[in-house]
Amino acid sequence: MNTIKLLVYSLFIISSLSTTAQDYPFKVVVIGKGEPILLFPGFACTGDVWDATVAELAKDYECHVFTFAGFGDVPAIEKPWLPKIKKGVVKYISENKLENAILIGHSLGGALALWMATESEFYNKLIIVDALPSTGALMMPNFKSDYMVYDSPYNKQVLAMNANDFEAMATQMANGMTKEKVYQEKIKDWMTIADRETYVYGYTDLLKLDLREDLAEINTPVTILAATEPYGLEMAKSTYELQYKALNEYSIEFANGASHFIMYDQPQWFIENVKTALND
Repeated sequence: MNTIKLLVYSLFIISSLSTTAQDYPFKVVVIGKGEPILLFPGFACTGDVWDATVAELAKDYECHVFTFAGFGDVPAIEKPWLPKIKKGVVKYISENKLENAILIGHSLGGALALWMATESEFYNKLIIVDALPSTGALMMPNFKSDYMVYDSPYNKQVLAMNANDFEAMATQMANGMTKEKVYQEKIKDWMTIADRETYVYGYTDLLKLDLREDLAEINTPVTILAATEPYGLEMAKSTYELQYKALNEYSIEFANGASHFIMYDQPQWFIENVKTALND
């Protein structure tokens, strides 16, 4: 596919999916040619988080780069947000005959890839980037999925925040997700431009998702690339072993010293390990 055809194809997909957000709750940019890879960003992020990754992978693969509804410039959708995202991605895969695609997901995107793989054996392989099957269980003792409701005091507080207070919160969160100042600013900006209800209720959807037992249904090869910060390597190993204990088989590599956005903190380590997983 030459450059002009690629650009037209990408713009067509962006236009068609963005203007029918209720049926396709995302936009997709398709870059490269070869075996298909679907790349899912983390919560509030746009597909730009994969720019450096795609620059390498598009040399040999057809990369489908997602930005989900409510983030970036993609129109918001009605809740429940995450189940609609999954349904839309599965539909996109079916309509484009991508059943044997590789799924790469960071954070929320990794949880989404795991969820899809618990319900289908058609995916070629999964590369999960600093993501857990139950984010809620990591954050709360005695976690139960039913505890996660939209109408909560915390959600009301975040919805009511003015722009300055929300930006201050986003800045503090972003500063803990990468050590690179320029990317801290980028992550903060993604949070602040996100649709506020999507940010609040979509995150409730993520916290509610608990795949720990469902991992036993996955037969697709899984590679996990995990950060060690802020708690260190031993704590990270313990957390991953506990959360992934129902998964029959997987390989895991730790980016020692990296924070949540591994692709920003250790870009060379990251792309080398992604390529190794793809070639395994």
